[in-house]
Amino acid sequence: MKLPIYQIDAFTDSVFQGNPAAVVILDSWVKDDTLQNIAAENNLSETAFLVKVDNDYEIRWFTPVCEVPLCGHATLASAHLILNEIETQREEVVFLSKSGPLVVRLKENILCMNFPASTLKKVETSFLIVEALHRKPAELYKSEDYMAVFNDEEIVLDIEPDFESIKKLDARGLIVTAPGKNTDFVSRFFAPAIGINEDPVTGSAHTKLVPYWAKRLGKSKLSAKQLSERRGKLLCNYYGDRIELMGNARIYLKGYIYIS
Repeated sequence: MKLPIYQIDAFTDSVFQGNPAAVVILDSWVKDDTLQNIAAENNLSETAFLVKVDNDYEIRWFTPVCEVPLCGHATLASAHLILNEIETQREEVVFLSKSGPLVVRLKENILCMNFPASTLKKVETSFLIVEALHRKPAELYKSEDYMAVFNDEEIVLDIEPDFESIKKLDARGLIVTAPGKNTDFVSRFFAPAIGINEDPVTGSAHTKLVPYWAKRLGKSKLSAKQLSERRGKLLCNYYGDRIELMGNARIYLKGYIYIS
């Protein structure tokens, strides 16, 4: 079996920044064990697998240890590949996913993803959250992830998380966020339970972040920065039950996977 593979840096204008994702093109779906082994071998935060169905693409995402229902940066990477390399005559692609249809459009050389917005519930801060972050957030919310809100960008930047404590949380991962100095808000995302200690740029986390900050700031168009070591920049629109995430991507490498 010979499979085309691409490594693409997402939410960035240049390689070596943003969030790297692998994208693998399949003629048809192979066994889940094979998909998981490929993702583990790639050892990136996400590997996206694509199968074309009529004019759309089925998409699935795997971390090195498990499949996930939604991944923003690997979707952006996949869209960049389809619209800029494989089918350059197109300006839109629809990905059929476990989270429903995901539409990505190319608008003035920027990729625009339309995702469902997540609902957050305010909760009390537990000892485990304080232990994980070595400080108490101003507010704490929960959906599939916890979201800890602080009042200063420098606090988010300075956090040195306890990953073993984060693994014990009853959630996929932990988002930390604060108002930004040069952007509307900043964030970081930790998910050691699914094999990602700190994700460089996390589209799915912004399905929680964008609704929160849009309501808090009273605006529907926002700029965001994820303060990982690689950094990432996003432009965001809030439409109530849907959000748009906009960014660029760059191909780092092309090759083949050989499976005997």
